[in-house]
Amino acid sequence: MHDERPPRRRALLLENIHPGAAASLTEAGFEVETVPGSFDESQLADRIADIDLLGIRSRTQVSEAVLDKSKRLLAVGAFCIGTNQIDLAAATRRGVAVFHAPFSNTRSVVELVIAEIIALTRRLTDKNRDMHAGIWAKSAAGAHEVRSRRLGIVGYGNIGSQLSVLAEGLGMQVSFYDTADRLALGNARRLNSLEELLDWADVVTLHVDGRPDNRGLFGAPEFAAMRNGALFLNLSRGFVVDHGSLRAHIESGHLAGAAVDVFFEEPPGDDEAFVSRLQGLPNVILTPHIGGSTEEAQVDIGQFVANKLVEYVRSGNTALSVNLPNLDLPVRAGAHGLVHIHRNTPGVLASINAIFAEHRINIEGQSLGTRGEIGYVITDIATDYTDDMLARLTHMDATIRLRVL
Repeated sequence: MHDERPPRRRALLLENIHPGAAASLTEAGFEVETVPGSFDESQLADRIADIDLLGIRSRTQVSEAVLDKSKRLLAVGAFCIGTNQIDLAAATRRGVAVFHAPFSNTRSVVELVIAEIIALTRRLTDKNRDMHAGIWAKSAAGAHEVRSRRLGIVGYGNIGSQLSVLAEGLGMQVSFYDTADRLALGNARRLNSLEELLDWADVVTLHVDGRPDNRGLFGAPEFAAMRNGALFLNLSRGFVVDHGSLRAHIESGHLAGAAVDVFFEEPPGDDEAFVSRLQGLPNVILTPHIGGSTEEAQVDIGQFVANKLVEYVRSGNTALSVNLPNLDLPVRAGAHGLVHIHRNTPGVLASINAIFAEHRINIEGQSLGTRGEIGYVITDIATDYTDDMLARLTHMDATIRLRVL
């Protein structure tokens, strides 16, 4: 399809995204609507038709049914790390770019992990509960320093690797397990299997991504394989862990404590009740998915994702897009930019350039990228385009979307 430029682009930001994002989009010429909560599928489907940019966090689900209702949607910005709440395949089939913030809240998550490891190791949760109940229970029983204790990190990406560095600074011994080939930082050791890590670690912390293969990664066998008195933390994805098994191992005394920030089912809004099988357990810290919820991180995320959305609309740049080929070709002064998203089949670029040649169009700059079944071409042309030329490009068999910048 060919996008006719509307009088003013519209952006919809859900889930209390930092105001800096709205400010950036407004400054770039967008009409911005902000909503503090999330929308369910039917609500979002009703609102999406006249929206050019959609901003969400982790609660809103952007399904194929929602995308079917979109008429003008150019891009979705996930103002968080994960994108598993978006049907990426459906977005790609429609030429909708998806961006996220893979690095902006890394430090915030790592600091929370460090704080929770110290709190659990010193059993501050129990001491705090007793003091609020008027109980003075001064004792060193069950309390330890984190120095020299063994930290096992499952998932050594941006968060896991930075956690590794900070934990070593506290004097912890660090090992990690990751299915991908990762370079160990500092004195961290890479272990060959999850089983080896569980047998070794005093503290196990999960920092895996939201891919379907990680569903149910940690259940009864994994908890049983952990060392007696070990601690468990999950600040990655809720569906990774069997909370029933975790509760059983806390109640039996096999595990000394746990900290959980993500849950299989999370309330859609702050006014909804939270229920978990982990409630009421000793030395267990439960937090409402706040790993990246610091003011610093939210400012950075809002600015980063908003800038990516603006760059994509203005120049077609797809750097760090999670679903389209990554290209960065600035539009030249005095040139018209054309973005052609297509199915990645042989001969498409030749066909595009043949149409330009037929219309005596001189190409000032051009860049092609492919990603799986998708191809993405940005072309700068020095002369005015015609409606016939645009129609020819739009109706090519391989065309998914044509956009004039």
